[in-house]
Formats: sequence, structure tokens, C-alpha cells
Amino acid sequence: MGIANIYRITGTALNSHSKQLDLIAKNMANSQVISGSEATAYRALRPIFTPILDATMQGDEVMGVQVEALGVSTAQIEKQRMPEHPLADGNGYVYLANVNMVEEMTNMIQASRAYQSNVEVMNTSKDLMLRTLTLGQ
Repeated sequence: MGIANIYRITGTALNSHSKQLDLIAKNMANSQVISGSEATAYRALRPIFTPILDATMQGDEVMGVQVEALGVSTAQIEKQRMPEHPLADGNGYVYLANVNMVEEMTNMIQASRAYQSNVEVMNTSKDLMLRTLTLGQ
């Protein structure tokens, strides 16, 4: 693996974690959305990461990561009895988003730290390349 691949790999990781942070923000923004049925209630979205493989080398060499698809949380949709609410169903229930704010905050901290780690990898690689250039002086 060449030094240039480090930038490509960390670049794909930065892009993927940026998308993950966007999804977390979207989930948090929709955490208080109320719906009139369980089928239309907001469900938290999760990124599904997959490796980017380079099959031109011998075997499959991982050349980064990408968000291939979005998964939907399977957590239970909470229903509350609010017969006075305009979105209440025939039985007087409204349905809340299945977003767990503690879980979202935990995911945000993890994604933020992973993003910061990849930035540090890029900065360290840059510093090492600059030191290599000054070795002959």
C-alpha cells in the first residue's frame, strides 16, 4: 500500500462518518415527531458501512469504507393516549418516534471521535511525508 492510499482510505472514512453524523442529527431533530399511526411514525435511521475493495491487487484489498445503505431501527414505537391531539387515531392514541436520545448522543460521540482520529491520521501522514523530504538536507 502506497502513502497516497492513506489519503484515499481516510478520505472515505471521513466521508462515511460525516454521513453518519448527518443521520444522527436527522434522528435527533425528528425525535419528538408525533404521528397518527404506527406505520407512519418516524423510525431512526442507521448507516450500513461496507468496505470498498480493490480487486486489481492480489486478493481483495480494503481501500476504504462507504455507507452502502440506510438501515431502519427496529425499536418499538411508543404510543401515548392523547385523545385531544389532532393526529390521534380512532382510539385516541398518537405514536412517537423510536429515537432514543441517549443512544443517539452515544453514537454522535463515537462518530465524532472516529472522524477526529481519521483527521489525525491524515495530519500525521502529512508530517511524515514532510520529514521524509527534509532528510537529505
